[in-house]
Amino acid sequence: MDLHDARTLSTRVRLGRTLAALMFAFVLVSCATTSGTGPATSTARVSPAFASAGTLARQDGALSGQARSDNAREIDRLLGTLDDATLARDAATLPAGDPLYNFAGRALQRRGLPLPRPFDRGTQWHFDAGNRPAADSDGYRPPMKLAVLLPLSGTLATAAAPVRDGLLAGYYGEHRRRPDIQFYDTTGTAAGATAAYARAAAEGADFVVGPLGRDEVSALFQQPGLAVPMLVLNRGTVAPPDGKAGFSLAPEDDGIAAAEYVRARERKTVLIIEGSDDNGRRASQAFRERFVERGGKVARVISVPETPGDLSAPLGTAAQEGVDAVFLAVRGSTARSLTPQLALAGLGGKTRVGTSQLTSGTGKVEDDAALDGIVFPTETWTSRGLAALPAAGMTGERVPTARGPAARLFAFGYDAWLLTAYLEKLALGANTEIRGATGRLQLDGFGNVVRAPSWATFSGGQPVPVADGG
Repeated sequence: MDLHDARTLSTRVRLGRTLAALMFAFVLVSCATTSGTGPATSTARVSPAFASAGTLARQDGALSGQARSDNAREIDRLLGTLDDATLARDAATLPAGDPLYNFAGRALQRRGLPLPRPFDRGTQWHFDAGNRPAADSDGYRPPMKLAVLLPLSGTLATAAAPVRDGLLAGYYGEHRRRPDIQFYDTTGTAAGATAAYARAAAEGADFVVGPLGRDEVSALFQQPGLAVPMLVLNRGTVAPPDGKAGFSLAPEDDGIAAAEYVRARERKTVLIIEGSDDNGRRASQAFRERFVERGGKVARVISVPETPGDLSAPLGTAAQEGVDAVFLAVRGSTARSLTPQLALAGLGGKTRVGTSQLTSGTGKVEDDAALDGIVFPTETWTSRGLAALPAAGMTGERVPTARGPAARLFAFGYDAWLLTAYLEKLALGANTEIRGATGRLQLDGFGNVVRAPSWATFSGGQPVPVADGG
């Protein structure tokens, strides 16, 4: 048994023990006198998997750390086994306040399906908006004083610049009431982020956007008494506290979107080829988890360096295992070396899906023709345009931070501004969304922005848009 298999087995053993303990505890509770632990999921008309997910959801609030993560993953796996119609039907049976509803609603959102009712949110989801003027008819209700926490100096400053400029493009492009805006330098450190938040709160900000770094977000969410509502710009290791929201362009989001894309086409067995960098590994892991949760099978995972060697043996074995889709969590320059080998192994005609990294290292039409037919998630603004923004090419000519790979972060910053102004609408509505530069944006029951990206493919060596979600 190799190290990867050993780690996988160890993880499964830990998960099995955790879930066994949870089920045993539930049996004991069920035998005792019913106490006020929240509404029970109705089992009269729901599927067995949905009922089991409800059992785990009622235990979720009492867990912490790895046990809670494992519990949430098992809930997602159980919900993933349901077809769209069954999931929608069973979710509609949940009473208000049922702890399973946030999980079921998020599963519906990820599949592009409507919610039967709004998420259950407390008064904190008004984001202390009582001092703001009433919302416009489209839900526009920005804060009065906005603080933006970004690493304007330090190692993350290069990434922060396009985010800042995209946010300002949205801010100055709005002709209605705008908040006073103040930028605070977090220096890209956990201490800098917590100090910047404290300063913004002391200076009267009623809403905070940022910070941007992953460690910054994790450190800030661990602080007690975060009184000012906020939208962080990365996915930390800690879930957003009540009344706080998170938005990211994390590699995990690409993996999840790709898994839903492949399953929507009823592909059942997939080959994963992942890059050796952090982005490739994180996207691969997220794809793997979601694809299996949704009832798919991963035939094998092949890790490759930036310049892959001869893969004829593992690719040939994968072809014999009934692979009907290939997920490429690699840069475009790496994918160009892989496509001839996939064709020789008989996998070139299978559904091939990449990540947003697929455009990295590309730009020569004659070379990029090797990527023709590979579908990948991308930003709406860069692939098909957005009415509220000038074309990406034109903007890039005038604004250096909107040029090339930075255009993605520019679009991200623009959407951060939109979320600031429309977050209350997203939080309180049942099926509300905003059409942003990075895709269609919704808010789940846990405070996370769910982004449905646009999709593109290479044709004739150039990226061209395809129907979103197929």
